[in-house]
Amino acid sequence: LGLMEVLPDNCAQVGKKELMYAGTVGLIIYLGGVIFINRKSTTSAKMVMAEVAKTMATDNVKVWVYPEGTRNCTGDLLPFKKGAFHLAVQAQVPVIPVVYSSFTTFYNPKKNLFTSGKIKVEVLPPIETKGLTSDDVSDLTDRCFRTMRETLFRLSGRPS
Repeated sequence: LGLMEVLPDNCAQVGKKELMYAGTVGLIIYLGGVIFINRKSTTSAKMVMAEVAKTMATDNVKVWVYPEGTRNCTGDLLPFKKGAFHLAVQAQVPVIPVVYSSFTTFYNPKKNLFTSGKIKVEVLPPIETKGLTSDDVSDLTDRCFRTMRETLFRLSGRPS
């Protein structure tokens, strides 16, 4: 929720449809303009993302996507889902990786409780997609994953 305050203008986040039904949080993120994706229906998700790609091009909208697809409490990255990278290639816009250090030292997933701690954030250089096609999505995804994972480990003080 704190990200809604720091996102650039004309920027929307993508989230799983189930978050819409998360009580007060669901209402807040709905009103905040989150784009909801039904991850259980590939056809529906692709249709929504195709519309988002058009909106990005016509209205200069930026989209914030979490490529792991779910919260991760391991201190490492989960494999990336390819939807964000298909979207970037469709819209021919750069991917701008943003990496947060691990919060495993001050988050207890069993109690769903955060204690005091610090998170480091690093915005990496844009990765261009101009001229790429859907055939290039796997390579783009892998490249982003490797770059972001190295940065995560460095920011978190872990050996890679």
